Amino acid sequence: MGTSGETEFKMNEPLIHVGILQRQKEIDFSLLSTYKLQGKKFPPGVYNVKSENGKLVFNGEYYDEITFEADQLHSDCFELKMVTIGIDFHWERKENQRFLGGLKLITIVDVESGNTFITAINVVSMEDYLKSVISSEMSSTSSEELLKAHSIISRSWLLAQITKNMSLKEQKDKYETSIVTSTEIIRWYDREDHEHFDVCADDHCQRYQGITRQTSELVNRAINTTCGKILSYRGSICDARYSKCCGGVLETFENVWEPIAHPYLQGKPDCFSGVPFPDLTVEEDAEEWIKSSPDAFCNTQDTPVLNQVLNDYDRETADFYRWSISYSQHELAGIIKEHLGIDFGSIIDLIPLERGTSGRIIRLKVIGTDKVMIIGKELEIRRVLSKSHLYSSAFIVDAQEEDEEGIPQKFILRGAGWGHGVGLCQIGAAMMAEKGYKHDEILKHYFPGTSIKTEY
Repeated sequence: MGTSGETEFKMNEPLIHVGILQRQKEIDFSLLSTYKLQGKKFPPGVYNVKSENGKLVFNGEYYDEITFEADQLHSDCFELKMVTIGIDFHWERKENQRFLGGLKLITIVDVESGNTFITAINVVSMEDYLKSVISSEMSSTSSEELLKAHSIISRSWLLAQITKNMSLKEQKDKYETSIVTSTEIIRWYDREDHEHFDVCADDHCQRYQGITRQTSELVNRAINTTCGKILSYRGSICDARYSKCCGGVLETFENVWEPIAHPYLQGKPDCFSGVPFPDLTVEEDAEEWIKSSPDAFCNTQDTPVLNQVLNDYDRETADFYRWSISYSQHELAGIIKEHLGIDFGSIIDLIPLERGTSGRIIRLKVIGTDKVMIIGKELEIRRVLSKSHLYSSAFIVDAQEEDEEGIPQKFILRGAGWGHGVGLCQIGAAMMAEKGYKHDEILKHYFPGTSIKTEY
C-alpha cells in the first residue's frame, strides 16, 4: 500500500498508515519479531535511527525512507520508545508503546527552520487498528453493545476521512481552516494537516495506542461481528464524530469544523424525554442550562458505567457533565498571552458573541485593557483559555473581585460537557447500553437518518 491517497477500501480490508511519533531527531525502537528491510532480515532486538543531513541513518547506512515489513501482519510487532500521548491535554505523558504490523520511518523538512525530522508510521490493518482504538478510547471491558456501536463509528470516521482527503487532493478550492485579522482569530482543527499518513495516533484523530492497552475477547468479538460495517447516509459513508460527554445536548457539525451541513450531525437532546430543550444559542437560556443539571443519558455518576468509557488517565478528571475552573487575573492574562502571542493587558471581560446548539461558544470576545479581539471556533476557545484545553466551550463567565479601577481579579468559568459534543456522546452511549439499548438503537439516536451497511 502507499500513502493515504492511494488507500483502497471498496473490496478488501484496507491497510491504514498511522502517524505515531513526529518531529523527532532520533528514535529508539525494538523489533519484537523478525522484520524485513529491503529484503534483508532483522531479528528481534533494540535499534536506533537518527536524522543526519536530510537522511535516515540506520545500522551505519543512509536511507531516504525505511520500511520494516512484517511477515505476519496480524502478529508481528515492534515497540516505539517514549511516545507522547494526550498531546497538549491535561493527561499528557510519555510511554513505550507496542504495535502490530509494519514500521515506516520517513524524514520531513520543517519549512520554517529548515531542519529535518523523523516521523514513525505504523502500517496496520483496519480491523487491528480498530481493536486498539476501541481499547484506547475506552475500557476493553465495556458493554458489548457500546463496543459494537463504537466500532462502527470509528470505522466510518476513518474511511470518511480517507475519502475526504482523496477528494480534497482533486480540488483546487478548499475551505480555509483559519480567518485571522487584526481584530479576529477564527480557527478550526481537523485532520487535513496529515499529508504523510492517514491519521495520527492521538486525540486529534482517534486514540490509537497499538497493543499497549490490553484488549479483550469482548473487544475482539465486537470488532469481528461488525467487520466492514459502517454508518451510511444517502449512500455516503458518515463522518461519524464522537466526544466524551456532550453535556446534555449535541452540537452541530458546522459550528465546530468547516461550514458543511451534515443532517445526521445536528443539535438534539441526549435523552428521549420528549420535552423540548431550550434554545441554547440564546445567552440567557444557555446560562440557565449550564447552571442546572437537566436529565440526559450522559448525566450520570454511575462509577461502573463511567469506568467503561474512561481509561486510567481519563479518571483523573472527576467532573464531566458540569464543571468549573477558577483563574486569577494574572493566570488568565498569562495563559491567553502565551497561546495567542498577544498581550491584552489586564483582562476585563470574556463575552460570548455566538453559541451553538449545545451552548458551546463559537465566537468569544476577549476584552483587555490593551487589546480587544474575537476568537473562535470551539477548540481554539478551549485552547486559548487553558494551560491544556478547557473541557468544552459551553461555559459562562463569572468575573469577581474588582479592584479600584473596576478590573476583575478573579474569573470563574462554569461549563458543561467534555469535548466538542458532536455526534456520539461516549458517556451517554454507555448509559444507553446499560439501560438495554442495542448498538443500532444507540447509533440511530446519535446519528438520525443513518443506516448500517457493509463496506468491505
